[in-house]
Amino acid sequence: MTNWQELPVEKLRFTCDEAFFNFETTETIPVLKGMIGQERAVKAVEFGLFTRNRGYNIFISGLVGTGKITFAKDAVRKVACRQNVPDDWCYVNNLETPGQPIALSLPPGIGYTFKKDMQELVEDLKTDIPKVFNSDDYEQAKANLLKQYQEQRSLIVEEFTQYAESQDVSPQWTSTGFVGLPVVEGKTLSPEDFQLLDKDKKDLIEKKLLAVHEKGMEVVRKIQLMEREVREELKQLDTKVGLFAAGHLIDALKEKYKDYAAVAEYLEAIKQDVVKNINDFKPQAEDENNPLLFLKRNVQDAKEKYKVNLLIDNRERKGAPVVVEINPTYYNLVGRVEYETRMGAVSTDYSMIKPGALHKANGGYLILNARDVLVNVGAWEALKRVLKTQNLQIENLGEQYGMLAMASLKPQPIPVNVKVILIGNPHLYHLLYNYDEDFRKLFKVHADFDIVMENNKANIEKLAGFISSTANRQKLKHFERAAVARVVEYCSRLTGSQNKLTTLFNDVVELLCEADVWATMDNSPTVKAGHIKKAIEEKRYRANKYEEHLQEMFAEGHLLIDTEGEKVGQVNGLAVLAVGEYSFGKPSRITANTYLGKRGVVNIERETKTSGTSHTKGILILSGYLGQKYAQKHPLTLTASLTFEQLYDGVDGDSASSTELYALLSSLSGAPIRQYIAVTGSVNQKGEVQPIGGATEKIEGFFAICKIKGLTGKQGVMIPHQNVINLALNDEVTEAVREGQFHIYPVKTIDDGIEILTGLPAGESGPDGVYPPGTINYLVSKKLQEYTQTLIKLGKESEKE
Repeated sequence: MTNWQELPVEKLRFTCDEAFFNFETTETIPVLKGMIGQERAVKAVEFGLFTRNRGYNIFISGLVGTGKITFAKDAVRKVACRQNVPDDWCYVNNLETPGQPIALSLPPGIGYTFKKDMQELVEDLKTDIPKVFNSDDYEQAKANLLKQYQEQRSLIVEEFTQYAESQDVSPQWTSTGFVGLPVVEGKTLSPEDFQLLDKDKKDLIEKKLLAVHEKGMEVVRKIQLMEREVREELKQLDTKVGLFAAGHLIDALKEKYKDYAAVAEYLEAIKQDVVKNINDFKPQAEDENNPLLFLKRNVQDAKEKYKVNLLIDNRERKGAPVVVEINPTYYNLVGRVEYETRMGAVSTDYSMIKPGALHKANGGYLILNARDVLVNVGAWEALKRVLKTQNLQIENLGEQYGMLAMASLKPQPIPVNVKVILIGNPHLYHLLYNYDEDFRKLFKVHADFDIVMENNKANIEKLAGFISSTANRQKLKHFERAAVARVVEYCSRLTGSQNKLTTLFNDVVELLCEADVWATMDNSPTVKAGHIKKAIEEKRYRANKYEEHLQEMFAEGHLLIDTEGEKVGQVNGLAVLAVGEYSFGKPSRITANTYLGKRGVVNIERETKTSGTSHTKGILILSGYLGQKYAQKHPLTLTASLTFEQLYDGVDGDSASSTELYALLSSLSGAPIRQYIAVTGSVNQKGEVQPIGGATEKIEGFFAICKIKGLTGKQGVMIPHQNVINLALNDEVTEAVREGQFHIYPVKTIDDGIEILTGLPAGESGPDGVYPPGTINYLVSKKLQEYTQTLIKLGKESEKE
């Protein structure tokens, strides 16, 4: 091994120099303004909020903890506060068609005033109209009409009575008219006496009765006509008196709201309805305590009939509304018509119309969680329908899906101008974009929040400002600059890159809060670097139960691993296991056996159906590498078996493909591999080592096992050279490397790696394609040629037989 192959300590992680900061604690740092590291997403949101064209609603995507919800609220409110306050909206009774309430739009604050005015109007009507009808003038006018009718009726009846008597008929008046009885010699005959008369007498009397009856019918009709006329005159009198009492009140309101045509039209309709139903306002003669009195009255009295349902009241609002609906069900979005039970019957009216989030956000902005909208029945389709039609119709959900037909209100639709901001993850965005044809038309602005930002001076300063702002907002102790430096390093580790810092600020806030707890327990006035380290360690300890169990199994020998010595065809590979939010490295023994045959490389995991597609692909690549490297002049005759020892739950990914190749080369060449060096990295068919994920966790995982079994000063890990920039090793591993107790080897090719693992040169082929003796490639090539010659020899012997 040569020194240039080992990675120096300086490259094991990003180190933030405390001297970079010009403050002692974050208390002196100004409050952070704006978003950190999301310039692309911020510009997209600003563009979406600025444009007023249809369809430019916004979808903000990003992983949980990137601050997208907080930013969305702040950005929208900043824009909304500079915009005009939208109109108030009211629903009023449709006096002609009560099942279709009328929507009225009024400037902000006027809706509330109109509602109060209508309440006062109804109270005035209920007070003034009865007073007029109780007045002496009204009673006198009514009495005059009735007196005139009675006099005319009496005169007509008297004339008819005289006529009947002249015909020897006595008229007997009943509730249904009259009955004429014959009179003979001044005596009224009964029906029995009438039957005793002779025929001629009877005929004469019947003739007279018929004439009187015909005259009587004329009199009845005349009286009925007079009654209708007097009723009409009484009605006109009531109308005149009602208009006298109510007309000036309603006209005064019409004058006040003359600039609002719909309101003026509604008030005129009220005037006509008051006149039409004047009896509802007249004093009731019945006993008010009568429990059956409600049966004689209109179901909906005037107070309920004319009141205003103020759906949206913007009188105290400053700027456009910003609504965050945390439970976007169908009814919470589009509103509802509520019902109540009266005397065992379910009923409703326009006063029971309730607004939804779209009503409240009309003229402004509505922020929704995309997943919550999609999982609520009918909510997504309703939202799209409103955005497409720009009209909001309150309908029963059952009617929407044709499941239920019931008598209900059909409120007049309200025109809607609202910008919707949906918040979700990138996967959900792409699903909607690809499978919902309306989505791309309605949500044309996509703001995708990144999980990382550049690790540069400006972002580090912003991160310090974020720490200060969080401390102020969460009432935490302020952080010393050494503690801030450790937080910055932690942010680098979360990204898996020394050139990046995390934008998963939720994780950062958790660390800050937990460090504050440890500082409080330590009675420290500020949060120090040690408290940050303690918070990280304790957070890891709370989550690493399964990692410790695995380490115990390695220590007790239940899981086999060698960290000393050398063996042929055996390599320590590295994998990453995730349990919830915690990931850790786990070493695995990979073994290879090679022998005579033609099956090529046999993947035992694939044969047992425990290999994933990526892992299977990596194994197939090995055959391509062996063929290209060693089978240019003779066929590749080989059978090799590869497996992960003590692995029973499957394997996937190609990060162990280079490790498996080293095991094959060792088995073919007979050169033993150093067991104290673990390997990770994938390989392509050309023998180039390719980067993998989880390099930091893998190194720390193998280091932990080496520490358990005892550090010898030789142990280390071999990684792809491209992954050097991804390292963020903890203090323990870094210190071990500094002291020469542990080593990190970056490699570019398989030849580089096999030299480190075996201590033998890989060897380069000469012009004749032959590798130098004593090299790994020479030994492998020689072994493969022996396999080929043996197979040829066996084939010839078989032919002779």
